[in-house]
Amino acid sequence: MRLRAGAVRSGLRCGLLAALLALGAALAAANPAAARAPAAVPARHVVIVGLSGLRWSDVSPTATPTLWRLAAQGSVGSLVDYAVLPLTCPADGWLTLNSGARAQSDHGDSDCGTFPAVHQVGAGATVPALPRLIGYNQRFHNDPHWGLLGGAAGCATAVGPGAALALAEPQGPAGAVASYLPSASDLSAAVLARCPLTVVDLGHLGSTERSVALAAADTELQRLVAELPSGTTLLVTAPGSVTRPAHLQLTLVDGAGYQAGLLRSSSTRQPGLVVLTDLTPTVLGWLGQDVPSGLVGAPLTRGTRGALPATVRSLTGRDTAEQVWRSTHNAFFWVYALADAVVLAAIGLACWGSAPERRRRRALWWRRAAVLAVAVPVGTFLANLVPWWRFAHPAAWLYGAAVALAAVIALAALLGTRRRDPLAPFGLVCLCTVAVLGIDVMTGSRLQLETPFGLSLIEAGRFYGIGNEALGIYGISALFGAAWLALVALRRSAHSRPSSRRPALAAVAAVAVFAVFASGWPGFGGKAGGTLAMVPCFALLLMAVAGIRLNGRRVLLVAVSGLVLFAVFALVSYFTGLTGRSDIGTFAGDALHGHAGSLLLRKVGSNLGSLSVSMFSPLVPIVVLVTGLMLWRPGWFRLKTMPLAYAAEPLLRAILAVLWLLPVLGWFADDSGVIVPAAALPLALPLAIGLLSATAYGYRSSQVSKQEGTRAVPAIADSRRPVPAHDLAAEGDRGGEYPRVGRGDPGR
Repeated sequence: MRLRAGAVRSGLRCGLLAALLALGAALAAANPAAARAPAAVPARHVVIVGLSGLRWSDVSPTATPTLWRLAAQGSVGSLVDYAVLPLTCPADGWLTLNSGARAQSDHGDSDCGTFPAVHQVGAGATVPALPRLIGYNQRFHNDPHWGLLGGAAGCATAVGPGAALALAEPQGPAGAVASYLPSASDLSAAVLARCPLTVVDLGHLGSTERSVALAAADTELQRLVAELPSGTTLLVTAPGSVTRPAHLQLTLVDGAGYQAGLLRSSSTRQPGLVVLTDLTPTVLGWLGQDVPSGLVGAPLTRGTRGALPATVRSLTGRDTAEQVWRSTHNAFFWVYALADAVVLAAIGLACWGSAPERRRRRALWWRRAAVLAVAVPVGTFLANLVPWWRFAHPAAWLYGAAVALAAVIALAALLGTRRRDPLAPFGLVCLCTVAVLGIDVMTGSRLQLETPFGLSLIEAGRFYGIGNEALGIYGISALFGAAWLALVALRRSAHSRPSSRRPALAAVAAVAVFAVFASGWPGFGGKAGGTLAMVPCFALLLMAVAGIRLNGRRVLLVAVSGLVLFAVFALVSYFTGLTGRSDIGTFAGDALHGHAGSLLLRKVGSNLGSLSVSMFSPLVPIVVLVTGLMLWRPGWFRLKTMPLAYAAEPLLRAILAVLWLLPVLGWFADDSGVIVPAAALPLALPLAIGLLSATAYGYRSSQVSKQEGTRAVPAIADSRRPVPAHDLAAEGDRGGEYPRVGRGDPGR
C-alpha cells in the first residue's frame, strides 16, 4: 500500500499541532511562583525530637496531650519512613538524617538487630561503627553526604544514642560527636540554648506496652517544650520503627511559618505527606545553610488545613488505606489473572466445536468477558472516588466498588455499541481508562493512591504520576484507544470520495500527545519509563496507519524517539523551573554535572532484581516471548483465529504488535523491570483474545433479519479483499481459502 505525500504531511501537522497545544496547556498550568518552594524562615534554634514508631493513630487529646497541643498549633503530616529495605529500623532513620540520603544499618528485613553502640567520651561521644556503616552503604549507590546534619550548625548537641548517630562526623575520631548527653532527662534550658541545633532521641515504640512508653515520651516532651528558648523551630518525627508491617508515621513542625497547617513537600506533591529524606534539607534551610546539589529531599512547606480532629482522621485513614494495599495487593492480582483464565477457558469449553453457530457464540461470549476484564483496571482507580478507607471493612468496600464500577463501564460499552462494530466496546473502555488516568495525573494523582494498580506510599517508589504496575495498562489502553479511533476514521473515509487518512492520523496523534504529556511531562506525571516506552509505539502505530513501510533508518528514528522526548522534558524541568521539582529534572542536573552514575546503577540493579521478586517472576519473560511468537507466527502454534482476524482487518497485526511491544519496552525502560509486563498481562491477554475473536468472527446480531434465523453465522474474512470485520456478510466457513479451518476442527 503506497502512501500519498499529503497524508504524511497531514499526519506530521496533526502531531505537531497536538504537541504544541499540549505544551501550551502544560505551560499554562505551571505556576512559576508556586514551582519554587518559599524560602525557609530562619530559626535561632532548631530542636529535632525523634520517637521511632510514632503514628497518628497514637495521638489523641487524652493519651498524648503535649503532642496534640503541638499538632494544633503547628503543621502536621504523615512521614514515609523508607530507607533501603521495607523494614526501616531506627538506626536507618537516624543515619538518613545524618547524610540526607537513604541509608541503612547492617540488618535484614526480618529484624533490626543491635543498635550501633555509642561511647561517651568527656562532654562528647563516639560511634565506633560509623566507618563500617559508611562502607556498608556504598553498595546501595545512594550518594549519602555523611556528617551533613552535624556540620550544618557548627555547634550541635546530641541527646540519646539515635541523636548521636544523626550528628556523628566521619572526619577525625571514628563517629565523633562534639556534645553528647545520654538521656533526655539531662536536658536543661541552658543546654537547649547553647547550640543552634539540638537532636533528641526519645526511644522507640514497640508492639508491647506501647501505651506506657507513649505516655512516658509525651511527659518527657512536655518538659522539653517548656524549656525551649524563644525563636525555636521544633521538629517532632519518627525515624524508623522496630515493628512490622510498616506504617505511615508522624511528623509535625511547630515554629515560625508553620502555624496550624498541613506539611507539604515537592518530593511527594501530596498534601500532608513527606518523606524521610526531606527532613535534613529542611533543617539546613532553617539554619541558613545551602542544600548540596544532588540531595534527593525537598524542604517542608506549609499548606492550609481544616480542624485538627478531621485532619488527624484523614492522616490515619491514609495509613489504613496503605495497610489494605499491603495485605490485599498480591491476592488481587492472582484473583484477577486466574479469573481471566478460568472464565475464558470455561467459555471455550462450553462453546467447543467448529460449527458456525458455535464459533459465533464463542466469539460473542469471549468478547463480552474480555470487555469486562479490560474494564477492571479503570474500575479500581475510580473506586477511590468512594472514601472506602473510612468504613468498617475498607477492603470489602474498595474491591466491591471496583467490581461494580468495572461492570457498569463494561455494560455501558457493550450496550452503547451493540449496533456498531464489534471492536467499539474495547475502544471505548480503553479511551475511558487513559482519560481517567491521564486527567488524574494532571490534577494531582489522587486516584492513584493505594488502588491495586496504583501507588503505595509506604513502598516509596512514586508518589505521583503513573505507577510501575499501571504503566503497561495505561500505555496499552492509550495505544488501542488511538488505534480504534483510526480504524473508525479509515472505515468512514473509505465510503467518501476522495478517501483520506488524515482523520485517522489526527486521531492517533491527539491520543498520543495527551497520553505521553500526561504521563511524561515533569509538571504532571514525570514518568521516564512511560515516555521511553510509549513514544516509539505511537510512532510505529502512526506509520502503520499511514501505510509507511519500515526500513533501517526509520527503525533507528523510532528507537531514539522516546529518548529524545525524555531528554527534552528533563532539560525543560531542570533549566526553566516551570514544572517545579521533578525526578527527571534532578536526573538532568546530575547527568550534566557527571553525577548520574549512581542513579543509573540503582535503576539497573532494581530492574535485574525484579526477576527475583517471586518464584514466578522468571516465568514472565517466557510468557512475553511466547505471546510475541504467537503474534508473529501463529501457524507455528496452529492458531486459526489469528490469520482470520489479520485477513479481516489487516491493520490489526500492527496494532497487536505495538500492544505487545509497549510492556516489553517498559520492562527495559522502567526500574521495576518485569513487573511492567506482569501487571499488564491480565488486561492484555483478554484484550487480544477479544479483539481477535471479534474481528475474525464478526457478527451482525443487530443486522440479521428474522428470516435468516439460525442461518446467521460468523463472518469469515475473504483474503482476496480485506474488509473490516463488522462490514462482512454472514458468509460461513470457506474451507478452500482456509483449509485448516474445517467443520471437523473446533477452531481456536
